[in-house]
Amino acid sequence: MTPIPNIVLFAGVLIGLIFGAVGLVSGFCLTSGLRNWWTQGDGRMIRTFALALAVAISGTQFLAARGFVDLSQSIYLQPAFSAPLMLFGGLLFGYGMVAANACASRALVLLGRGNLRSLVVVATVGVTAEITLKGLIAPLRLAVLHWSQTTLQHDIALPALISAWGPGDSVARFLAVALASGALAIFALSHAPFRQAKGQIAAGVAIGLLIPVGWLVTAYLGDDPFNPAPVASLTFVAPIADSLQYIMLSTGSALSFGIVVVAGVLVGSFATALATRSFTLEGYTSTRHMLRSIGGAALMGCGGALDYGCTIGQGLTGLSTLAVPSVLAATGILLGAAAALRSPVRIAALAPA
Repeated sequence: MTPIPNIVLFAGVLIGLIFGAVGLVSGFCLTSGLRNWWTQGDGRMIRTFALALAVAISGTQFLAARGFVDLSQSIYLQPAFSAPLMLFGGLLFGYGMVAANACASRALVLLGRGNLRSLVVVATVGVTAEITLKGLIAPLRLAVLHWSQTTLQHDIALPALISAWGPGDSVARFLAVALASGALAIFALSHAPFRQAKGQIAAGVAIGLLIPVGWLVTAYLGDDPFNPAPVASLTFVAPIADSLQYIMLSTGSALSFGIVVVAGVLVGSFATALATRSFTLEGYTSTRHMLRSIGGAALMGCGGALDYGCTIGQGLTGLSTLAVPSVLAATGILLGAAAALRSPVRIAALAPA
């Protein structure tokens, strides 16, 4: 692993600290948002996520339009991708996050607060992601990827698709951002209870802004021609796997942006929990609960490795690029969550995370 500039690592820690603190105070979580919306009729938390996505798209596309970030260098806009793996990985992740009662990022935040159930979830996500990316399942993943891979000769982002109909690149980008961010903002702010929840609005804006900040840090501050940082922003499945590997085999390895973000989230959540006197050690109440968490986390680790992300990595960061593969992955996550919450194979509710 090639060392990256210290300023990128420092900024990554700061981003993680903010995400951990805001995530703990606000309860920011797509899993809880969907559960509250679909089973209890409370749409405030899902609108927090929608607002965060609207801000992430607007900020990211602004940076790309001004030339600060070359999004084509990210994993989300590579011309070769597997649509079946994106959709299937999203399905696994979405179903798994409901089974585990939290997605990967939320589990990190809860771990910082003393939730030992989340320690099992985080460790299982990391191990199964590593198995899928580099271990026993990797040959099968690569074989399916090779069989189902599509290679396009043009940009796979929404602005490029609009541009193909005639508008210039700048107009196409503006239309794409206006359509996507505008629809999300209207969905969020048209809901009176959400407009009254000032803390949720602030959380949505804050977490949404972390996505373009992450792009700016890695693509602009990390733009060293002799030692460039990978162009990336917030994501958690692969970084959790990398963090576990770094903890075990740090000799000869180097820190990455993703690893320090993971560390920052844990520290930010822990410090906030202490400051708000909400830190408390929690464990499992039954063997069944533990087995369900492990199974759900395993699905998240495997699914997140297949679709290159999680509710944050694809649901916010990937979608901020307006990449078509990210739309497929996010669709899979939503369908998987819907199956777990509302279909004949739904999962019985546990105590709120």
